[in-house]
Amino acid sequence: MDKNKKPVSSKKSVETAKASPVVKIGEFAFGKENYRLMLIGLAFIAVGFLLMIGGGSDNPKVFNYEIFSFRRITLSPILILAGYVIEIFAIMKKPKD
Repeated sequence: MDKNKKPVSSKKSVETAKASPVVKIGEFAFGKENYRLMLIGLAFIAVGFLLMIGGGSDNPKVFNYEIFSFRRITLSPILILAGYVIEIFAIMKKPKD
């Protein structure tokens, strides 16, 4: 028996197998459902910003109270925040294999 040779540990080979994830070349980072959720979130954000448009006055000396409507003050910020939450969820969701 040679003194310079070390015994092979099976524990070490198991640890290295768990540490390195399998990366498939040519696959996208997100799945089809992730992209669908991203588009839905983007639509929510776009609709929210579109609902904020308007409420101005033609005459600068006349104040238009339409700027304080429910649609601009409450509904559109809720839609924008919901869109951002959907976007975060779409990014964080693990795609199905």
